[in-house]
Amino acid sequence: MDLKLLNEQGQSSATVSAPDTIFGREFNEALIHQVVVAYQANARSGNRAQKDRADVKHTTKKPWRQKGTGRARAGMSSSPLWRGGGRTFPNSPDENFSQKVNKKMYRAGIRSILSQLAREDRIAVVDSFTFDTPKTKLAATKLKAMGLDSVLVITDSVDENTYLATRNLPHVAVVEPRYADPLSLVHYKKVLITKAAIAQFEEILG
Repeated sequence: MDLKLLNEQGQSSATVSAPDTIFGREFNEALIHQVVVAYQANARSGNRAQKDRADVKHTTKKPWRQKGTGRARAGMSSSPLWRGGGRTFPNSPDENFSQKVNKKMYRAGIRSILSQLAREDRIAVVDSFTFDTPKTKLAATKLKAMGLDSVLVITDSVDENTYLATRNLPHVAVVEPRYADPLSLVHYKKVLITKAAIAQFEEILG
């Protein structure tokens, strides 16, 4: 698989040969969906607490007698059928939303995403992505000159200048290959990857 090599002006001057084992896989929509959903579920925290009928503050006195009133039977006002009563299946703070995905499936999902990005021309290669000074204006100007507004930059190493220069840009993220998650890969419009990061991907996913 040949990927475009971009210069500082965002022009494709040449191509870079990328391994087909990572960037030439077939599109597996079901696997990608499972991996992305599992990633989002594993990031979710149980932070909701609801009360069941034992926790709500209500009297245990029977509202009215069992027979003769013409109304439905009622035992106490904390019933889930009543307004202000307890929930039948309440949410608890220790609720676990995690989903298990095997390493083999996760890596296959990442390879499938990268391959589809390459086919859709949403991934490009640069020699390096570094800055001499930690200035956000420099990063914004550089990405604007390359025609990139929403981009995930995958570099072999994120130094302090690069991190400080890009952290305040709302639609830009800079990560190392080991931190490239499936949600970010499908979320950003473009993916910019350095040559050294391709070699790291080959070690991790190959």
